[in-house]
Formats: sequence, C-alpha cells, structure tokens
Amino acid sequence: MPRKAVFELYEDNAGKWRWRLVAANGNIIADSGEGYSTKQGAQRGIESVKESAPDAEVRVTEE
Repeated sequence: MPRKAVFELYEDNAGKWRWRLVAANGNIIADSGEGYSTKQGAQRGIESVKESAPDAEVRVTEE
C-alpha cells in the first residue's frame, strides 16, 4: 500500500503545540507557522486547513 501525506502533531522545545504536513516522500510541505498553547488548538488548526482548502486554486502573483 502506498504511503500518503500525514499531519504530525508535536510539542516543541518551548512547550507549544505545532503541526506539520509531511508528504509521502518524507518532505515537510506545510507547517503551522505558529505555536499553539494547547494540543486542542493545534488540532483545530489542522482541521481548519483540511476544511478550508480541499479544492483551493493556485494563484500566481507578481512581486
């Protein structure tokens, strides 16, 4: 069975909860960008990403 992307939920060295999305090849393709004070807060962040962007389009912008 092929591997698939997985969200990892972890506590950092400062005691904050974070998440990262790891691709099937092991590369980190997204992360929370901030630490959450609770594990539940980080879990809500994961759910927000899953719900908010299932079919998100790609927009190219000029810098």
